[in-house]
Amino acid sequence: MLLNSIIPKKISFSKDIKNLVNNPKIQFENYSFLIIGGAGTIGSNYLKCLLKLKPKKIVVVDTNENSLTELTRDLRSSELLDYNPEFLTYPVNLLHDVFDKIFLNEDFDVIANFAAHKHVRSEKDIFSIEALIVNNIFGAIKLMKLCLKKPPKYFFSVSTDKAANPVNIMGASKLIMEKVILSMKNNFRVTTARFANVAFSNGSLLQGFVNRINKKQPLSCPSDIKRFFVTPEQSGEICVLATFLGKSGNIFFPKLDFHEDQIYFKDIALDFLKTNNYNPYYAKSEKDAKDFKISNNNYPIYFFKSDTSGEKGFEEFYTEQEDYDLSKYDSIGVINSSDILLNSDQLKIDFETLFKNQKLKKVDIVNLIKKYIPNFDHVETGKNLDQKM
Repeated sequence: MLLNSIIPKKISFSKDIKNLVNNPKIQFENYSFLIIGGAGTIGSNYLKCLLKLKPKKIVVVDTNENSLTELTRDLRSSELLDYNPEFLTYPVNLLHDVFDKIFLNEDFDVIANFAAHKHVRSEKDIFSIEALIVNNIFGAIKLMKLCLKKPPKYFFSVSTDKAANPVNIMGASKLIMEKVILSMKNNFRVTTARFANVAFSNGSLLQGFVNRINKKQPLSCPSDIKRFFVTPEQSGEICVLATFLGKSGNIFFPKLDFHEDQIYFKDIALDFLKTNNYNPYYAKSEKDAKDFKISNNNYPIYFFKSDTSGEKGFEEFYTEQEDYDLSKYDSIGVINSSDILLNSDQLKIDFETLFKNQKLKKVDIVNLIKKYIPNFDHVETGKNLDQKM
């Protein structure tokens, strides 16, 4: 019920998916896939969408062994693997040497990367930021070098809406990631996608609402933040379309209306309480919310003005400076990237040198990012989301 109320009813990717399936140039049944970060919400839904097209082989790599186990149980308990493709999972980090052996062991037709730090919450201090940059940027650099050795027919790596006019380091890291892979567009086929929040995805605020209700803990969310939303299934469809549509160097995004389709978290929270047969008790503080005793179907909720670093009040998928096209496809827009000259070796050296500095400060990282994104307008407040409920 709640999911239906937050997902724009007009958005459907079925027509574009049907056109893709009917494209005789794309022979899914003959393709071997390597899916990196495939046990997460988006990666697993990408996989489920692909399995309906019956590829011959799928290799899934993820750092989360438990999630890989559950993914396999889920697929084996459904009909998606009944056509008996070769299906393998490996709990391996793409930055580990074992990943190189998996990658180079055969010629993969399609490589899709979902391994990423994706939360603004990851921006806390120099240590969390280093881990974020190593995963998002160094991981992309490594994949490009491996692909130069064994070029796939299709390479896709997921991005984020926060890469458009980034104000946080996570979004900036994904914009640099875009530049890393798009700089290879004349060497082999590369594409990416920016898209909306995935409703009730792993680690999302909406999933947090479910957990809070189950544990009888208060709800809490910013009152001034609005976002686009797609379903987990739609997230997989967007990425499948972005993998195979268009041409090398394209950036894809769902065609959602900036003004009509964004929803405030506070409105979702109130609808969520209503769906669970609760009336909101508007707490005056976190302490007030935690002290309130749930009774007579009254449930505590604390709304606050956003005041954490790198938080953007709204979402956007492209800038007016980018060459975007909203007419080519039914449900998905596309950005035609310009040629990008980027020395990824120097990029990596710059960050590695910075991380060796014993007196490193967050502002030093921001300043280095500005070398690669001159208009990066970082929002620093001295606060982070880990300081919130």
